[in-house]
Amino acid sequence: MSPRLPPRQAERRGLRLWPVGTVLVLAFATAALAASAVFYAGWNLLDAHGLKPERRIDSKTLFDLVKLAFGVVAGAGALVALVVAYRRQRVDEDGALRDATRLHTERFTTAVSQLGDDSAAVRLGGVHALAGLADDAPTRALRQTCIDVLCAYLRLPYTAEADLPPSNAEARHAYLALREVRHTVIRLIRDHLRLAIEDHHSWRGHDLDFTGVTFDGGDFSDAVFSGGTADFSGATFSGGTVDFRRVRFSGSLVDFGKATFTSGLVDFGSATFADGMVAFESATFSGGTVDFRVARFSGGAVGFNNATFSGSMVHFNAARFSGSVVAFDETTFSGGTVNFRVARFSGSTVNFDNATFSGSTVDFSGAQGAAPHGLVPVGAPVPSGLILTTAW
Repeated sequence: MSPRLPPRQAERRGLRLWPVGTVLVLAFATAALAASAVFYAGWNLLDAHGLKPERRIDSKTLFDLVKLAFGVVAGAGALVALVVAYRRQRVDEDGALRDATRLHTERFTTAVSQLGDDSAAVRLGGVHALAGLADDAPTRALRQTCIDVLCAYLRLPYTAEADLPPSNAEARHAYLALREVRHTVIRLIRDHLRLAIEDHHSWRGHDLDFTGVTFDGGDFSDAVFSGGTADFSGATFSGGTVDFRRVRFSGSLVDFGKATFTSGLVDFGSATFADGMVAFESATFSGGTVDFRVARFSGGAVGFNNATFSGSMVHFNAARFSGSVVAFDETTFSGGTVNFRVARFSGSTVNFDNATFSGSTVDFSGAQGAAPHGLVPVGAPVPSGLILTTAW
């Protein structure tokens, strides 16, 4: 979705100032009226109407009234000067913004052309150039455009290592070069998400579109997703290690809906889900390992609704559920292993309503706290493969 510009940046999109002649006429008219009002008020206070002999004022008092009136006029003149100076500053700022935008556009065009070069080294240069352009962008919208291009590069068709022709050294070298460029994009995004939101170079709050991306590795560790949207829907995690360790999800929407985890390791170890929404709805875990060990679910909502666990090793060992809503409603466990061993459930709402256990091993050994809702319906036998802690 399009980012909403802050008021100051929205104001800078164009100058909408009154004509200077109108401003000056109004200022002088206001000054004349103010001077007349001051003089007349002083006259009334002295009760000198008509200059009657018994009410006559001396020349010093009259001179003071005139000085006061001229003081008001002088103040109005200063106000006019201030208006003119402000107008000049606004015009200068708008001109500087146009110049900065024009320079940004020229650099942007060069960087994008580098991304399309046949040489991996040139493409790497284009990636770093775009990241630098995002840092220097004169408006939030231009920064978002640079981020969008970097994400779009990751969405381009990509052949994973497992799908390469066997014994083709040239194809493998091309793959390794392209993978390095892609992983560099991910590292740069991670580095900017690590920066505090007060930092001018922070990308927190911006939208990240990874829809349909094939991940065969990449490092997001210690990134903070706060505000904005990170869309991993339809992504494929195939091979390598995708590192989300110690990532913090706070106040953003992160969507892994319909993502496919087929091989490799996706590591959410020690991640914190503190606010916002993280969705794995209709995701498929058919291979590899997905690790949520020691993750903390302390706020917001995490949804695995309609997900399918059919072959992966998924670990929630020692995870802490203490304030969030975590839903496995209508999830299918038909293969692989899902471990909740030594997990702690205290204060969260964890639901397994209408979940299907038909082949997986789902292990809650040593879990603490209340049993998740709907895990075993009242009066129903414990499904095969579901291992409960003795306290339940």
